Amino acid sequence: MDWFTAPDFWTSRLVFQRALAGVYLVAFLTAALQFRALMGERGMLPVPRYVERVPFRTAPSLFQLHYSDPFFAACAWSGCAVSVALLAGLDCVVPLWGSMLLWLVPWALYLSIVNVGQTWYSFGWESLLLEVGFLAVFLGNDEVAPPVVVLFLLRWILFRVEFGAGLIKMRGDACWRKLTCLDHHHETQPMPGPLSWFFHHLPRPVHRVEVAANHVTQLVVPVLLFTPQPIATAAAALMIVTQLWLVLSGNFSWLNWITIVLALSAVRFPSDPPSAPDAPLWYVIVVLVVAVLLVGLSYHPVANMISRRQIMNRSFDPLHLVNTYGAFGSVSRVRYEVVIEGTADDVPREDSDWREYEFKGKPGDPRRWPRQFAPYHLRLDWLMWFAALSPAYAGSWFGALVERLLENDRDTLKLLRRSPFPPDAPPRHVRARLFRYRYTTWRELRETGACWERTFVREYLPPTRLAGVAQRS
Repeated sequence: MDWFTAPDFWTSRLVFQRALAGVYLVAFLTAALQFRALMGERGMLPVPRYVERVPFRTAPSLFQLHYSDPFFAACAWSGCAVSVALLAGLDCVVPLWGSMLLWLVPWALYLSIVNVGQTWYSFGWESLLLEVGFLAVFLGNDEVAPPVVVLFLLRWILFRVEFGAGLIKMRGDACWRKLTCLDHHHETQPMPGPLSWFFHHLPRPVHRVEVAANHVTQLVVPVLLFTPQPIATAAAALMIVTQLWLVLSGNFSWLNWITIVLALSAVRFPSDPPSAPDAPLWYVIVVLVVAVLLVGLSYHPVANMISRRQIMNRSFDPLHLVNTYGAFGSVSRVRYEVVIEGTADDVPREDSDWREYEFKGKPGDPRRWPRQFAPYHLRLDWLMWFAALSPAYAGSWFGALVERLLENDRDTLKLLRRSPFPPDAPPRHVRARLFRYRYTTWRELRETGACWERTFVREYLPPTRLAGVAQRS
């Protein structure tokens, strides 16, 4: 069946599958190490409470059938183990049907996590990983050359990711049309990286070139994915270069990396593909049926993409099979940060010994330089950025975070870089204050060694203590 397979993309499939397994590994590792404090039985947004009010058909998940922290941990670590097996190439030494089942396991496990993840898993790259992971189930192994239709659908996802992001920028903030958004973005992005300060201080004409190049990469280049080779390969390579530029400029979890993985599937690597028998009929039928299903489900994402009221990062089905994407339709001009502090004083006063909690990724101490965490995802740090934009974003979990800090909850403290209180002496009161942050200038950096300058704005949460805890006399 020469029409069904593309032998020239044998190496492309291999590279794509190993890279996708790596992204899966990071995703499951993030879940395994953070879930207890975020959504465990004693978490800020407990899964058991969520599944009580959300039916299975709305959010299909293994945890709808049973939940306990040990069971969640077993699922997350099993996902890590399967990802390592796929990374090592186990799918190539089992029969074709076994390979498909093996790729189905991480998809089903991660779907189960995302569908009960609530606010902590509301990011577009969760759905993107699931959509790409579902297609990977049908990409085949060494028993058959990669199916043309699956390769096409992977490019279709990449097209929607890039073109949708380009459209929402042009329809959104005027700074994208004026080529001025990067005058602010590197400073106000959710989680700056170690090079973000330097990107921010690039000359403004360079920022204009960056924005213009972004428009070309997202609005013109994606169309070239569907042209003959080698043009399609060149288009994919250009997208990879652009994504690597974004990797250097900030911490965007695995968004850039999963986009790179998608682009790798469109690159035709020089190779000498081994001879393989024709694809079995059952495999051809399954792949074509799935392709028809996904094309049909693409109606809603396409309708959204061409709509003037385009929305970004939304799933249109509970299995996250086909979704809509996009990021930074608007760019903040000013950076705000919520700074959380605690005191051991029985009566909190302004002159009390207030000690600041330090987060791993989000800006805090002005002298502490940002670190590179992506593709690992610091979920609490990201949500703290949203909390600074508006308390409404944090209404469902911020109070629970404060309560656990007052308890010196071990799992919650693991999400932080440092707690200012010893394990056996929790704070008596915790408060939160809102600060405006800006990058220092070159001169300020030389004089003070600080990469940030911050200014107090207002009280975010007044001093709070645990209910029912009496003051010491």
